[in-house]
Amino acid sequence: MQDTRIVSVASGDRHCLALSAVGEVYSWGDNTRGVLGHADGSASAGPRRIETLVRVENIAAAMFKSAAVDDRGSLFTWGCAVFRDRPTGLGYELDPATKLQLTPKRVDALSEDRVVGVALGHSYTLAVTDAGAVFFFGQSWDGALGHGLSTSEALPRRIEAPAETGRRFVAVAAGWDHSLAVTGEGHVYGWGGGVANGYGHEQGSVLPQLVAALSGVRVLLVYAQDDSSCAVTEKGELYTWDEGDSKSFNLGHGVAAPQKTPKRVEELRQVVAASICDTHTLVEGEDGAVWGFGRRGALGLGEADAPPGDFVVQPTLIPNLRVRTLP
Repeated sequence: MQDTRIVSVASGDRHCLALSAVGEVYSWGDNTRGVLGHADGSASAGPRRIETLVRVENIAAAMFKSAAVDDRGSLFTWGCAVFRDRPTGLGYELDPATKLQLTPKRVDALSEDRVVGVALGHSYTLAVTDAGAVFFFGQSWDGALGHGLSTSEALPRRIEAPAETGRRFVAVAAGWDHSLAVTGEGHVYGWGGGVANGYGHEQGSVLPQLVAALSGVRVLLVYAQDDSSCAVTEKGELYTWDEGDSKSFNLGHGVAAPQKTPKRVEELRQVVAASICDTHTLVEGEDGAVWGFGRRGALGLGEADAPPGDFVVQPTLIPNLRVRTLP
């Protein structure tokens, strides 16, 4: 792919996607769950183009599925349709005997809407439209779908709350069983299980609630994966938090301690984008420099570039690396 200009990447549990500047999508990795998007169902050790996808603008990947949004606002999903006899969040119903959707299939239930963003949780999906609406589908573990019920949804359903307040969402993020959404005013709403939704208490919420710890800043971007979350403000500030595990090495606060509500990473200024998971975090600075913290083996740090040990708990510059954006 040395002659192909890549603009974003996404990684699932055992596979990766890459989006080119001309809207082509490439995939590689394990395909036992049908996540690579090829009709023959084969795995691929190297990048292989998904022929049926054109003019794509956004991609996403998770354990059981993959997704893409094209320039017309159409959402396509593919992968494993059912996990533990419940839908995984493909957005359409398949024949009960069919477990895998091998090639990208349009979510027809959203054909009247223009999707501008998609986030894939463990077994559910969130889609945000240009009208500011958020749709959900898949398994509702611990209220992750935000509709106030524990039932799963095979087809897209709109999140009504806090629609009555007139809030318009512009971005969404999905973790293991918690979700985040940002409004056009920069307010963050969270819902789902644990405390990774940002509320600071063990009891999750089945309906979206305002994350009070971020009410004093204007948030532009949110990220969630596994049981960890982070947010980037318009001033370039980074806030991180997680489910409260005593071994939270990936938050960048200088100590491996629980952080149940959003807390600013004081050492970092002018953050542009971030990527977080339960083991490590990568952060892009305004000048293209990349900072990392968490499990050393995932950060690309040599022995001389960081303090000794298996984990790096404070933001550390990753040498010889400059980027334009992070997905």
